[in-house]
Amino acid sequence: MSNEAGIQRTLRRGLLVGALMFGFGFALVPLYDIICEIAGINGKTATSAYTGVTTEIDDSREVRVIFMSVNGGSMPWRFRPETTEMTVTPGRVYETAYLAENMTSRDLVAQAVPSVSPGYAASHMNKIECFCFEQQPLAGGQDTRMPLRFMVDADLPDSVRAITLNYTLFDITDKVAGATAAR
Repeated sequence: MSNEAGIQRTLRRGLLVGALMFGFGFALVPLYDIICEIAGINGKTATSAYTGVTTEIDDSREVRVIFMSVNGGSMPWRFRPETTEMTVTPGRVYETAYLAENMTSRDLVAQAVPSVSPGYAASHMNKIECFCFEQQPLAGGQDTRMPLRFMVDADLPDSVRAITLNYTLFDITDKVAGATAAR
């Protein structure tokens, strides 16, 4: 076998491995969704305000809503829920907030990504007003109160007695600056 044939064979193998790696990476998103659905974790919530109108209030039961927060990556903000837990009546609208403080001297922009656990409860956790719908700019050293208005659907299965709403806050300053520069 000549040296040229060996180079071509190595090149074909490299292209095949690259294509397989791309396909595997592309398949990870649906696989992740399936695994989360089966395990009942990391429920995705709506990315826009709930606009449905409901008059049904289920006074016969209460649901505990637990609020959590996490800084994604190297997010240099202090970020926490104002209230860590509420007992709510399905069908009623409630308000709380998350508190953020930019611990740097730089102006930063953040984006909050929500998740609900158990995952199958995500479609019953309706956010009417949420800081997660928009980017959150915050000047260096500043703090803010970010409101959250929500309602748990009255048709939430009776087996669900507690819902955890977690927000992960990411620093998107560079992405926003890059998008602005590209215009």
